[in-house]
Amino acid sequence: MWDLLKFKANVALVDADGNNYSYATLHNASKELAAHVPARCLVFCFCSNTVGSVLGYVSFLNDHIVPLMLDEHIDRSLLENFLTLYRPDYLWLPDAAVAEFEGAPLYSAHGYTLLKRADEHVYRLHDDLALLLTTSGSTGSPKFVRQSYDNIAANTASIVEYLAIDESERAITTLPMNYTYGLSIINTHLMAGARIILSPYTVMQRDFWNLFAEQEATSFGGIPYTYEMLDKLRFFSRKLPSLRTMTQAGGKLLPSLHKKFAEYAEKEGKKFIVMYGQSEATARMAYLPADKSLEKYGSMGIAIPGGRFHLLDEEGHEITTPGVVGELLYEGRNVTLGYALDGEDLAKGDERDGQLCTGDMATFDKDGFFTIVGRKKRFLKIFGNRVGLDETERLIKAHFQNLDCACTGKDDAMHVFVTDKRQEEEVRKLLSEKTRLHPSAFHVQHIDEIPKNDAGKTLYAALSKYYD
Repeated sequence: MWDLLKFKANVALVDADGNNYSYATLHNASKELAAHVPARCLVFCFCSNTVGSVLGYVSFLNDHIVPLMLDEHIDRSLLENFLTLYRPDYLWLPDAAVAEFEGAPLYSAHGYTLLKRADEHVYRLHDDLALLLTTSGSTGSPKFVRQSYDNIAANTASIVEYLAIDESERAITTLPMNYTYGLSIINTHLMAGARIILSPYTVMQRDFWNLFAEQEATSFGGIPYTYEMLDKLRFFSRKLPSLRTMTQAGGKLLPSLHKKFAEYAEKEGKKFIVMYGQSEATARMAYLPADKSLEKYGSMGIAIPGGRFHLLDEEGHEITTPGVVGELLYEGRNVTLGYALDGEDLAKGDERDGQLCTGDMATFDKDGFFTIVGRKKRFLKIFGNRVGLDETERLIKAHFQNLDCACTGKDDAMHVFVTDKRQEEEVRKLLSEKTRLHPSAFHVQHIDEIPKNDAGKTLYAALSKYYD
């Protein structure tokens, strides 16, 4: 996957203490680790933004060993279910977690240990299978996306091209590497011979910005929640002379916030690039070029190099008229093989043939730039009217700027959860006025915090317990 020796003198990784690890060091360490895994098999990787975690991932992918990526803090009862369903040969996990599991420790490096389990090649692995990654919405689900070597190589090369990533880049991590967006940053920067600064901190911690300044980071990525937090933390008053590029994916950013960061980037001579993707398409499917960020704010842009979009109506016919809403279909080499629900599925080949029905509803403008308007399944019929849950959330957040919210429910009964009890009635009144629907359609209630996963995405299923 990566020719690490091509950049052997370059710094590949920097840890939180400022220690540098060259590409040559990473190459040698990865070969040493792989030597303890004598045959192609399945390994569970417990992920963190650390040198040991990246070492395992690089070693396994480069030596055709299949990693299944998990958060190092995954709930242990969920993990036991995964172990039963997939029966991996090895675990690559932090030293501190070794005592929790049965098996023989074979090798340790950089705070991680390779643990051999009793299971031995229980399930056949398809030759094209490279990686197993959770979907963004499948926390606790045994469903994993099956990514091929060609998927990863094609998508990584495409992202490197449109972001113009080169050896001079210094990306600082802001997202978990078991999350497709976070992993794509590692993939692309290793392909380009660039530097990755491994931060265990969040953008809300002072230590993150200290590390950013010390290592002169040139770029970072974030999901909508990241940028919402940055806005509240007075990001625009920070002096960040080394910063060149900010990227955003993982959901639609509020148009007003998109505009705000685009204006900041234009004023400060930096790039703000909004992107669109899913783990089912390896990582990225679209991007909004930096020079269009302000002009086209709210849009997710155009297809990545090598990709193509189609917009389909309810009968499956292609939409050719700008401004008409339809379901977004994507074509490209980065469309993954399909899903796995258990170990038996690891023998399956390509089930998608390069096409992905994204499940997102979108429009395109006269210039061919696409805008996501919501999820196909994130709509309700309210008294016969089709109402988008994602659009409703954006409406509330745009009107009440410091209010977090989540919308879910069922037909004729939208449940709206807000984090400020004092604004319950104001939210209900706003929704009634904007939709011209009776206030009884909106069940607005206060909860202390909107439940989110480690990647910052709302856990809508966790809200059902609050229904009347």
